[in-house]
Amino acid sequence: MTGTKLRTRYSKEITPKDDGKTVTVAGWVHEIRDLGGLTFVVLRDRDGTMQVTLIKNKVKDKLFDVVRGLSRESVVSISGIIKREEKAPNGYEIIPNEILVLSKAKSPLPLDVTGKVGADLDTRLDARFMDLRRAEIQPVFKIRHHVLTAVRDFLESKGFIEIQTPKIVATATEGGTALFPITYFEREAFLGQSPQLYKQIMMATGLDRVYEIGPIFRAEEHDTRKHLNEVTSIDVEASFVTHEEVMSILEETVKHVYAHVLKHCDRELDAIGVKLSVPKTPFRRLRYEKALEIAKAQEECKDMEWGDDLDTAAEKAVGEKVGEHYFIVDWPTELKPYYVQPYGDKPEICKAFDLMHPKVELASGSQRVHSYDLLVKRIKAQGLDPEGFEFYLDAFRYGMPPHAGWGMGVERLLMSIVDMANIREAVLFPRDRRRLSP
Repeated sequence: MTGTKLRTRYSKEITPKDDGKTVTVAGWVHEIRDLGGLTFVVLRDRDGTMQVTLIKNKVKDKLFDVVRGLSRESVVSISGIIKREEKAPNGYEIIPNEILVLSKAKSPLPLDVTGKVGADLDTRLDARFMDLRRAEIQPVFKIRHHVLTAVRDFLESKGFIEIQTPKIVATATEGGTALFPITYFEREAFLGQSPQLYKQIMMATGLDRVYEIGPIFRAEEHDTRKHLNEVTSIDVEASFVTHEEVMSILEETVKHVYAHVLKHCDRELDAIGVKLSVPKTPFRRLRYEKALEIAKAQEECKDMEWGDDLDTAAEKAVGEKVGEHYFIVDWPTELKPYYVQPYGDKPEICKAFDLMHPKVELASGSQRVHSYDLLVKRIKAQGLDPEGFEFYLDAFRYGMPPHAGWGMGVERLLMSIVDMANIREAVLFPRDRRRLSP
């Protein structure tokens, strides 16, 4: 760019009060409207759009030539004078004195950023870099950023510290076959299903409260609107607490996230048409047997029996009945992993809970087994070999305090907040059984 160097301004930094000031702005050419002696360029940056107005005899002819040679989504830098204009989208327009083409976009575009021409989800995900330029898509990921900021702020206010655990592991977290094997030098290893074992080990170190926000991998052959094979999980573990205490931490985390998003993301919520309200706590506690009773009232669930897991149809039936965030508690022990603590007087029931949104499961957690002998017994009862868990079991031999925790999916939390139909829209580059690129 020639002439005086000016700091590039974002659209939201400029107001009609800047009338008469010279600014430099940069972004993508969203639209061009050529009316002969009057041409409008709508310029888009990360915060919104600006109107650049070229008027015959008031703007250099060469600038008209530059604009006529532009294609939509080209990247440009524009210097000009701010002019108050009530009819313009932001109450001002920019009268340019210089337009510099930084990168010209090819035509035709992979999809229409303005939204005037629709595109199916696969087309959007194939050209995700372009899809993310859309006014109704980009705000979702600004909200996601604030969701994670809120989670960290809240947990750290409660004395938790952030940790990072391995994502290449030697054994399954919860058993089963839902693992992605990888070649690790001369050995076979796996992508981690969960930080569960490691965050429990941390309870033996004296770091009583830890959390992690990181990727987990599940080799499950689901192809639904609410499943992915790589997701981001918020995991919490705390010592000297019960499952009821970590349930309270979980519901207050969710409440804080809603309040934070409502406070900091008003523009983004407006852009995607979401009206948000902060859920009231405590959330309702619903025993498994009661949830089963509600589900069985529906024709498609009438044959369910005690000990059956709640499938999608059952979750939908219960969610419609409750109509707000709720917990399902006191699950059959056989349905939950080996590390979940059974009740002493009723070992067939365990101290596990699932946090539910009316439309989707958000989180699961429990009080954990902290007795070495009981843990070995539970591992064997689920058909697993304790020798494969020696690194984990060692932490229970030398003083393991009572502890409890939970894990919550970021994508599902975001999906429930912004009322998405498909979880793939809650992640930048989704990974499912069919999609490995981009």
